[in-house]
Amino acid sequence: MQLTRGQKGAIAEAGVTAAALHAGVGVLRPVSEGTRYDLVFDVGDRFLRVQCKWACLGDGVVTAILRTSRHTPTNGYVHTTYSAREVDCCALYCDELRRTFLVPIAEVAGAASVRLRLTPARNNQRSRVRMADDYDLAKMIHDLGL
Repeated sequence: MQLTRGQKGAIAEAGVTAAALHAGVGVLRPVSEGTRYDLVFDVGDRFLRVQCKWACLGDGVVTAILRTSRHTPTNGYVHTTYSAREVDCCALYCDELRRTFLVPIAEVAGAASVRLRLTPARNNQRSRVRMADDYDLAKMIHDLGL
């Protein structure tokens, strides 16, 4: 069965919510639609605005599209990305791995996509390579002291 974009989004939000709760984080949902974030993490003395994204697995890499697209009558397709004014982090849910990753917006602001490697690059490149384990949601929560 082929999932729709809406179904993937709902599954991603549920997966992120479950992972955050397992990590001891309070999770809040906006009452109304239209915000640039999907969830809010209550992490002690602060709140984090979280944009949830469906991530795909391919060739040892977890990839999520961060760019949004909508059609307007006057401008046709409008593509947007996320900034630190709108969200604090992007949570990526990979259904194939049943894993959730948390990427600070400072690292991906304005980017159309993000890639997290599960294994080292074949050419041993380390510069500008994001390793998935470094962004595991529970690890990020712990490392950030949240």
